Amino acid sequence: MTHRLVRMTVAETIRTKLEAAFAPAHLDVRDESAMHEGHAGARPGGETHFRVAIVSNAFDGLSRVERHRRVHDVLDAELKDRVHALTLTLLTPNEAAHRM
Repeated sequence: MTHRLVRMTVAETIRTKLEAAFAPAHLDVRDESAMHEGHAGARPGGETHFRVAIVSNAFDGLSRVERHRRVHDVLDAELKDRVHALTLTLLTPNEAAHRM
């Protein structure tokens, strides 16, 4: 029997880690690397620039800075390796409801 190792994309890794850490009501992970070709931090094959939106009760009572810190802590390995840029929108369900 031959076993093939299937590597998750960076976006899949980000999604998996954020789902486990924040149990989001909404999670959107977008790879925007193609929009940054030729810019600093861009690499062949992409997977360097991401936009992430999370709606989670885990952000209740946390400042914007603390929310960002927590996400950065969860994605520490990716930020030190492949990810060059990460744009975050981090809301509680109540905040998200008022934005619509």
